[in-house]
Amino acid sequence: VLSPEDKNNVKAAWSKVGGQAGDYGAEALERMFLSFPTTKTYFPHFDLSHGSAQVKGHGKKVGEALTTAVNHMDDLPGALSTLSDLHAYKLRVDPVNFKLLSHCLLVTLACHNPGEFTPAVHASLDKFLASVSTVLTSKYR
Repeated sequence: VLSPEDKNNVKAAWSKVGGQAGDYGAEALERMFLSFPTTKTYFPHFDLSHGSAQVKGHGKKVGEALTTAVNHMDDLPGALSTLSDLHAYKLRVDPVNFKLLSHCLLVTLACHNPGEFTPAVHASLDKFLASVSTVLTSKYR
């Protein structure tokens, strides 16, 4: 459960992302594909090369979904229900991949905002991304 301090930390950190959410999402996806090559199996139709339009497009979707989640932290299940259905029933993404992407998102955020990425902010973002992952995998049960 996210504490009020966690929510404030997440909102403050995400405000630094600003209009770059899609770029950060794409960068995190690239990190994931490079660090965890098995995740590529869900994107056989994508050009996964650095800077590809398809990775950028999916990164934008990731960024938009996270922005929605940040704006609806008190109702993540409601805010992410459609995405949860999509990933569980249609795409059948292995739940572990959400944890891998979350890790890559944390690394990306830390690289771009080292001064603001304090241990407290890191912990809050980690809890937030874990909550998002839990919601996205909730329909698997």
